[in-house]
Amino acid sequence: MRQKKLFSLLAVMMVISLLLGACRTAAAPAAPEAPPAEQPAKPAQPEAHVTADGKPYKIGILTGTVSQGEEEYNEAQNLKAKYGDMIVHTTYPDNFMSETETVISQTVQMAADPDVKAIVWVQSIPGTSAAIEKVRETRPDMLFVSGVPGEDPAVIASKADIVMMVDEISMGKTIPEEAARMGAKVFIHYSFPRHLGYATIAARREIMIETCKELGIEFVDVNAPDPTGDAGISGAQQFILEDVPRQVEKYGKDTAFFSTNCGMQEPLIRSVWEQGAIFPQQCCPSPYHGYPAALNIDVKGHEGDVQYMLDQIKAKLTEKDQQARMSTWPVPINMLMLDAGVRYAIAFAEGKTQGPKDYVAFKAALDEAGAERNIQGLQVSNFEFEGAPMDNYFLLLSPFYDFSK
Repeated sequence: MRQKKLFSLLAVMMVISLLLGACRTAAAPAAPEAPPAEQPAKPAQPEAHVTADGKPYKIGILTGTVSQGEEEYNEAQNLKAKYGDMIVHTTYPDNFMSETETVISQTVQMAADPDVKAIVWVQSIPGTSAAIEKVRETRPDMLFVSGVPGEDPAVIASKADIVMMVDEISMGKTIPEEAARMGAKVFIHYSFPRHLGYATIAARREIMIETCKELGIEFVDVNAPDPTGDAGISGAQQFILEDVPRQVEKYGKDTAFFSTNCGMQEPLIRSVWEQGAIFPQQCCPSPYHGYPAALNIDVKGHEGDVQYMLDQIKAKLTEKDQQARMSTWPVPINMLMLDAGVRYAIAFAEGKTQGPKDYVAFKAALDEAGAERNIQGLQVSNFEFEGAPMDNYFLLLSPFYDFSK
């Protein structure tokens, strides 16, 4: 509860200051027939989906590009393969911070199609609230689902119908505690001013500092380049590759590393693995986030097979005896959010919900998506703001995956 109160305080400060032989009768023997030519297998056709009055509809999806968020981009492609042309997928620009008008125009253009009944964002970057507000001027009936919001909680919760994010507040304790279990003596926190301007990230950092102090771990802030800045993603990734060895040389291998940015996860995982340091989890924890590319794991033919990915990560970690010093969640969290969001949007479009804010129907969609992925132990709670829970703002928390077992 103390964490919730801390978050509420910081959130208030923020308000004040920021994607799957015919029967034959008996007769004389006939000449042998030529074998029929092989026909190519027809791909499975997506199930037809229509509204309650029998009309076809579409669901819009907005994600980042592969470089900004490979997990959600690939899930959007999976959903398009599953549902066909019912899914309309658009990616927002990498440099979204300076292209807010582009983000808004992309959303407005998607909503201009009257067949689009809902738009699902993962990640819902800064500018999402403004885009939703603009669309509602002409489409007040539109459903908006926001995953991984990058805006003030009170603002995005007032604009979107459903909001989802990892329980960053609780992660302020769980990440340092996992680092301590792995033997960490120092905790390196990579971030930059834009991210520290997000209320949830700022609150999580404060709890991390407090938890590290309780655990006897030295907390170290490191200012990294913002991937949306002049150096771009490549510059931010190069910084991580160069800085991790410096920090290990300075503090030793019992140093845990964490970054608030998705684009930094691949180089961070690679460098920690090479240096023999500690890595509790990614900013958006998932076995698919950063690990495959960082450890050169071939995913082809095993897309969506979470256990395969976990087994391959374990094999790679074992090569360097890192299986007890690196972890993640067994849940592809951003993929789960997008899948659940689309399932709920389908239910909404088909008139199977009690309006846009049917939390029972949403949780059923989330449970369905999780069960299909064999996800166990996922905790779902409501975000608290000023001491009161936000009914439409859902926090997701998973246990860690222990690669040493």
